[in-house]
Amino acid sequence: MTTDGPARRISTVMHVRCPDRLGEETYRRVLEELSELSPVVQALPPSAALVELKGALRYHGTDTRRLGEVLRVRTLSRLGVDVRVGIGPSITVAATASAQVPAPGGVLAVGPDEVTDWLGPLPVDALHGIGPRQAEALRAYGIHNVGLLATVPPATVQRLLGGRAGRTATDRARGVDPRPVVPRALPPTASVRHTFPRHALDGATVRAALLDLVVQLGLLLRRRDQAARALTLKLSFAGGGGWERTRRLPEASAHDDDLRAMAYQLMDAAGLQRGRLTGLTLKGTDLVGADQVAQQISLDEAREARLVAEDAVDRVRDKFGPGVIGPAAVFRRAS
Repeated sequence: MTTDGPARRISTVMHVRCPDRLGEETYRRVLEELSELSPVVQALPPSAALVELKGALRYHGTDTRRLGEVLRVRTLSRLGVDVRVGIGPSITVAATASAQVPAPGGVLAVGPDEVTDWLGPLPVDALHGIGPRQAEALRAYGIHNVGLLATVPPATVQRLLGGRAGRTATDRARGVDPRPVVPRALPPTASVRHTFPRHALDGATVRAALLDLVVQLGLLLRRRDQAARALTLKLSFAGGGGWERTRRLPEASAHDDDLRAMAYQLMDAAGLQRGRLTGLTLKGTDLVGADQVAQQISLDEAREARLVAEDAVDRVRDKFGPGVIGPAAVFRRAS
């Protein structure tokens, strides 16, 4: 595939896929590498991003495929991370192309004049935006590849997938996708850490330390008027090993009850036996402003009472310091 031709015919959307389970800090550094290519970078956490290269071509004095290759060299040499890069005239084509690049990395550029011929033979589930259930519905109707999907009347696809989804699928199969790349940075995070003075083996000690981190994180988020959509728990072991997992909360929250329940689920998922822990890190990720969190009417009187108590405890901490009040388990550990 090439990207040669007049400026108005050049593919300028780049879709970058990083390896799965890439650490957030490394992902942020990949985004920094992208920003050196173009000021228009859209983060797609946890491991992908979009880049608009239209304004960057003249500055770098090269073509888009070459920029994709430059990105691979930089992420490999600077971060030890190989990336899969797809380039096309639209988000759909670029994202579909990046998914076709074999692991661990490479660059695939699809020119505007090549879109129809390139998309046509691909299976329907390879088209970016088509989920497993949608692909199953299309295949049941005999639509097995993108080329067939592009020829089916839109009304038929709408009956199979639903009005809006059907229209979108038909357009994208035909290479139509007017969406722009919208600059968006990776959502901020909030982290709290605990280091054990000695290797911790006792489950009660570890659970008390985790509870203390939950209280610290909740207070930090509420003071910043933020809420977390997900939590990440990282365990550090003697000898340099580690374990890290992220789970999304049912709803964005900064309340101790919600954070504690998810933190305990993460700790249980670690399946600790006799691991010698040296530290814990609890991180709230994909943060939003507190004013963006829907206030739901709750019929749980016990929960409402705890939220009222939480607000009162926050006021006590603001007046006398964060260490004057907290869960009994935390104070027993500290004593």
